Amino acid sequence: MTNSRNNKPRRRGMPSDHVGVLLSAVALMAAGWLGLAALVLTTTPRIGAELWLFFLLLHFAITGTVIPIVRYVNVRLTPPDIPVPMGGVIVRQSVWIALFVVICAWLQIQRGLSAPVAFFLILVFVVLEVFLRSREIADEVE
Repeated sequence: MTNSRNNKPRRRGMPSDHVGVLLSAVALMAAGWLGLAALVLTTTPRIGAELWLFFLLLHFAITGTVIPIVRYVNVRLTPPDIPVPMGGVIVRQSVWIALFVVICAWLQIQRGLSAPVAFFLILVFVVLEVFLRSREIADEVE
């Protein structure tokens, strides 16, 4: 007996742009987390350049950390007969996640973060990504 799952076309290997994205993720992750550790351990908390540097390093750290997770989810959930999303899509989705975390951190400092605010903020990012992705898929079909 032949299993019907074996008749589907298989993807071969990792696309070359994904290799570059994963290497840049390692660099972002290292720069972000090491920079955050140095910032927290060596400076006093002040409003000013230190705060903006904290947000920038947090964005780098979260983006680099979630790129492999976002890539895995995209590869896993894409049907075998459709090509996996390009590296730029994976980076963009990771940047959305990092931007959400940075905005939540900023709102928490201002004591403005609540569950409804976080829900609607993530809803905005999901709607934006669905809109952008649907346009990209429509352009690929043409």
